[in-house]
Amino acid sequence: MTARTAPRHELIADTALALLAERGLRGLTHRAVDEAAGLPQGSTSNLTRTRAALLEAAVQRLAEREAAVLTPREMPDEAATAAAGGTTAALADALSLAMHRYLSRHHRLAIARYELALEATRRPELRAVYDRTGRAFREPMIALLTAAGSADPERHAQNMIAWCDGVLFSCTAGQYHASVPTRAALRTSCTELLGGMLNR
Repeated sequence: MTARTAPRHELIADTALALLAERGLRGLTHRAVDEAAGLPQGSTSNLTRTRAALLEAAVQRLAEREAAVLTPREMPDEAATAAAGGTTAALADALSLAMHRYLSRHHRLAIARYELALEATRRPELRAVYDRTGRAFREPMIALLTAAGSADPERHAQNMIAWCDGVLFSCTAGQYHASVPTRAALRTSCTELLGGMLNR
């Protein structure tokens, strides 16, 4: 992606995410973003004047990009329609599709997410932004579990998101980083978890 193919604010935020994945938080500076994005010096600081503003822009962009991978409304029409139908099998199929797509195609985006999540534990202003963007994933999950007949959709959504987060971390930076589970394996695990929660 270059400055000619994306709005400058998106280019800067995308470059920040790439730098986070490649170099970690210490490697993310305004100058580094300018250099990596091929922008004139000072471009990043003109749009995000402080480090906090740059991190917030990265969190916002992360949420936008993850929405294209993880949220049911961004899945292929047939998967989203099936998930909304409320069956355990349909929901497991939709979630396994999203998880497999993330793990197989967006590995570095996940690494950037963990860098930002850890930094949010130290910066209250970033924590607020991180938590606000997280609602874009919690609320659809609650709605899907409600449609599936959950007796406690908010608690069950917390369980499902914790499972998703655990699998993503384990297969990105944890014990299973060297292998990506198949979609079938993810579907099986998801079905087992949903079956236990929904008594099916």
